Amino acid sequence: MSGTVVNNTVRDSGVIAATAAGLNWNATAITASTVTVESGNGYWINTTSNTCTITLPSSATKGDQIVLIDYLRTWGTNKIIIDSNGLNYQGQTDAYDVEYNTDGQSLNIVYSDATQGWIPLDDDVSAYEPTPPPTQKGIFGFGANGPAGTFFSATNLVSSSGVVASDVTGVGSTRTNLAAAGYADKGIFGFGELQTPSGAGVTAITNLVSNSGVVATDTAGVGTVRYQTAATSYGTDKAIFGYGHAGGTTAITNLVSNSGVVATDTTGVGTARTHIAAVGYGSTGQAMFGYGNTLGPAVKQSLTNLVSNTGVVSADVTGVGTARSGLAACSYGGDKAIFGFGIDGTAKTAVTNLVSNTGVVATDVSGVGTARLLLAATSYGGDKGIFGFGHTAGPSVSLTNLVSNSGVVASDTTGVGSAREILAASSYSFSA
Repeated sequence: MSGTVVNNTVRDSGVIAATAAGLNWNATAITASTVTVESGNGYWINTTSNTCTITLPSSATKGDQIVLIDYLRTWGTNKIIIDSNGLNYQGQTDAYDVEYNTDGQSLNIVYSDATQGWIPLDDDVSAYEPTPPPTQKGIFGFGANGPAGTFFSATNLVSSSGVVASDVTGVGSTRTNLAAAGYADKGIFGFGELQTPSGAGVTAITNLVSNSGVVATDTAGVGTVRYQTAATSYGTDKAIFGYGHAGGTTAITNLVSNSGVVATDTTGVGTARTHIAAVGYGSTGQAMFGYGNTLGPAVKQSLTNLVSNTGVVSADVTGVGTARSGLAACSYGGDKAIFGFGIDGTAKTAVTNLVSNTGVVATDVSGVGTARLLLAATSYGGDKGIFGFGHTAGPSVSLTNLVSNSGVVASDTTGVGSAREILAASSYSFSA
């Protein structure tokens, strides 16, 4: 044999065993709860739905090799269990439990001898978590031109350069006081108050937004019907609706999967409140709900509730900045966020509060632009944001205020589209 041999396991006979790259790989991922594997093979183990018990060969020769890989990074949720099938594993008999329960783990085992049996050559964890590109576009949708005015289902798309387009004919039930959030490269509008012949009716229906900004027809509601709620993305590709008014203030939440499916209610954590805002922040997909209004008697709040990158809501964090409700929030700078505008109990305001990439809310920044409430906000262009529409001292407006990638709010931009308030906004699209 000529050349250099590296990264191989040498058998007693002098025959060189194949490396992991030279194994015979199973054609499809294993999803069963049990599987018997063979030496000289590699297996993708998918534990999305269940734990998997892996039975090793009942006989083995020194240098025999098997590789197991966490196919969808789910071993932390559903582990794998190794049954060494009468042979030793790292010097212990098969009476011992051998489990691997870390997301992204790969296991490369080689048989040594009867004493030590199977020994892991590697049991590494892949630290790399694929991160989706930032969303580039936004969409404002639904709302009304005054609390008792005409309800809308019309939408206005926001380009990757922050330009708001004219109205797109609405799809889905006209409603107000709803919420919206991005998930992966798509978006979702949900909950709110319908305009019905007998007056406003509270709902939990949702409307998905494609990665080209097309709004789908109504999806039957899941979870407690409510309005004056908020929503945000979390993790790398999911979303969460939370808080609102459901015959009284509530703190319940509903998670949204990366395919846009809304889950049933999760018991609320933190102070129940309405007219709240929500936004994502951080490099690993955290989020927060912030500010809002408690009822009976009405009290403005500045407290926040952090959301982990797995969608778990934390207890109240003491508020910073002017207590207010009817505000909006969006991300900026790739990993930061900003709350802005609203009503402080006596007057409409344009103050903002920046949020660091660790979820720390800063004190008030003097307002820029027309003070208003019941507006919406979304990110665009990968690292910028936009506040838009809302209720001023007079009628509803369609004006907007851009947010730079350093969190600076610009002066008013003349409105485009139907003036309205109590609407929602979401990001979408990985493509500019």
